[in-house]
Amino acid sequence: LGDCPPEELRKMPEVMKLVKAGRKFRLESKSEPTQKLAERPTRFHVENMPKRNFIVIPKVSSIRRRYIPIGFMTPETLVSDLCFINTNVGLYHFGVLSSAMHMAWVRQVGGRLKSDYRYSAKLVYNNYPWPESPTDKQRGEVEAKAQAVLDARASFADASLADLYDPLSMPAKLNKAHAALDRAVDRCYRAKPFGSERERIEFLFALFEKLTSPLTASLTKKSKRQHR
Repeated sequence: LGDCPPEELRKMPEVMKLVKAGRKFRLESKSEPTQKLAERPTRFHVENMPKRNFIVIPKVSSIRRRYIPIGFMTPETLVSDLCFINTNVGLYHFGVLSSAMHMAWVRQVGGRLKSDYRYSAKLVYNNYPWPESPTDKQRGEVEAKAQAVLDARASFADASLADLYDPLSMPAKLNKAHAALDRAVDRCYRAKPFGSERERIEFLFALFEKLTSPLTASLTKKSKRQHR
């Protein structure tokens, strides 16, 4: 119930019954931390409620999908613990993460739950080699194409993301928007188009090595000093 004022709460007797039941349930728990939560019965245990727009990445997604259906959400949306959220982002970040380039990285680096993609904040997201120095024009192009993906989704208001990203039912309009986004993101990395998934992976790992080599060199020097 968030920051609902007490005078408003008391005007809703059915809601108050649920709050009372929730408090009772927590007090009767054998877990001391859960008992402590009874002091704030109108709040969730864990609250992921950003105050601004944010990106949602599901922790597990079907391997059948060409793209993980990443959400670009507003603060009115409540997110479960089955998703990662990031608030320090915009359309550019949404576009890169929704691209074929990022998906190539996910397929190579990410884990699996049975056969499905298992996204990892530490392993996949934190290690992803973002474009080094995209121009303002390139970033703007990615943002425009990312918005086109969101607009394509919105034109199918009754469809869930599961409906939209099933490879058998994915609308041609959304498919076309993603293809245009892929090209815009690719140009942030290099002018020459990528011809295959393997070519993307080879490029990304080369970029990863380039970006991490100064850190590796620093750690090596430090280790040598410690062993003298």
